[in-house]
Amino acid sequence: MPWPILPLASVSWLSWLGGVWAAYALALAAWIVLQKRPPVATLAWILVLSLTPVVGLAVYAYFGPQRVQRQRLKRWHYRASLLSQHDWLALRGQQAEPPAWALQHARLIERCCGLPMSACHSARLLGSGGQALQALLQAIGQARAHIHLEYYIFRPDETGQTVLRALAARAREGVAVRLLVDAIGSFSLYARRSRCQALQELLAAGGELALFHPARLDRFRPLVNLRTHRKLVVCDGRVGFIGGVNITDEENENVCGERAWRDTHLELRGAAVRWLQYVFLQDWAYASGKTPSVLSGDTLFGAPSGLARLAADPSGQPAQIPAQVPVQIVASGPDTDGEAILRAMVDAIGLARERIWLATPYFVPTEETLFALTSAALRGVQVKLMVPACGDSRLTSAAARSYFDELQRAGVLIFEYTAAMFHAKTLLVDDRYGMVGSANFDNRSFRLNFEAAAVVLDETFNAELAAMFTRDLSLCRRVPARRQLSFSQRLLEATARLFSRVL
Repeated sequence: MPWPILPLASVSWLSWLGGVWAAYALALAAWIVLQKRPPVATLAWILVLSLTPVVGLAVYAYFGPQRVQRQRLKRWHYRASLLSQHDWLALRGQQAEPPAWALQHARLIERCCGLPMSACHSARLLGSGGQALQALLQAIGQARAHIHLEYYIFRPDETGQTVLRALAARAREGVAVRLLVDAIGSFSLYARRSRCQALQELLAAGGELALFHPARLDRFRPLVNLRTHRKLVVCDGRVGFIGGVNITDEENENVCGERAWRDTHLELRGAAVRWLQYVFLQDWAYASGKTPSVLSGDTLFGAPSGLARLAADPSGQPAQIPAQVPVQIVASGPDTDGEAILRAMVDAIGLARERIWLATPYFVPTEETLFALTSAALRGVQVKLMVPACGDSRLTSAAARSYFDELQRAGVLIFEYTAAMFHAKTLLVDDRYGMVGSANFDNRSFRLNFEAAAVVLDETFNAELAAMFTRDLSLCRRVPARRQLSFSQRLLEATARLFSRVL
């Protein structure tokens, strides 16, 4: 049977469409290649946009690197105008010198995120959600000028309403309360805001609420991959909290008992809290839409140049606190290319001579971090990795286990926490270096989320961090060197690994 012969007009039309598509694909490829993204990501975007011109362009416009660039520009404008020269001098007034062995490490962090080495006279580990809640409520009750909070998850459950009522009580006394929550992580709080009496009491008392990146398709802002994963609190610029504990019953053993997630938080007192304040104010100005000049001129800060005296006593006199413990705040996010937490972790692992104890709920290592851990183990450093036995994401857990064989061949010891969901995010290197923060050990935390951590260079503190890790080990099972897996288990792990960059 002969092939049908198309009319000449149809052939010309198809040729014209083919020429347009070819020109579009070539121009698109050149545009994406010139952005100098990672080769795999570059090829993937070229393929998607070439094969699905209309849908692909829409996806790229809102989820691709150009969207990130636009958000970077907006945040940069807020950051550039946030501080006066006087504010900078005040912030750096109590800048501390790191120990000689950590000098280059501290310089690396500062150049990546702009936050220098500082110090605190107190750095206290909080080993559970209930303990962190108790310390937080105490700090809220003692606040006299302002209370700033930033959370990924803040739920209107029993724990959340306890915090909201405490904040409302301070707001009624004239304390400035600013609560910043992630629009996706804290969706339940915002969705029920009209029915949450405790939240309404806070707002009626003068407290403020802001959402970070509302993911609303009707506003064409589906920023689902650019979340604030930070858990920060600053009271009067002198007491700060940072770590992995969210405001939810799931992490409060006083509500959930033995089922409560195991987590670690950190309470800081001293000059380093000013840099937590700086990180919060950037996020608040960006998310709330209020200009930095409004924040700086707020009389609730105690002075026209607000940041200059955020660490002041209620009397207005600067707090003179002797610096004892070297502490450096590390902040990272897709608004910069610094990748500060990723670089800090890789560099700290490289500094290790005796041990590396890493605890994380989500372990999906990047090539850099996998290479760093295996290299440390191969050179004789004791490397212990603690992860949950049963995570809250089966896909992420499968992806994590896909790396176990490679790690164990290099000598890494892997332990799975069995008592409950394990949510602590800590890194201990030798006896001198500790990191506590919000970042998981995965690409999402390293490159997509806004994260924060504190590096503490103190042997006493890190002895406590090591003791906490050791206690958790007693509730773990060690992953055997030779795992017996069925074909379906091996296939699941291998498939999950394909999604490592987005988990």
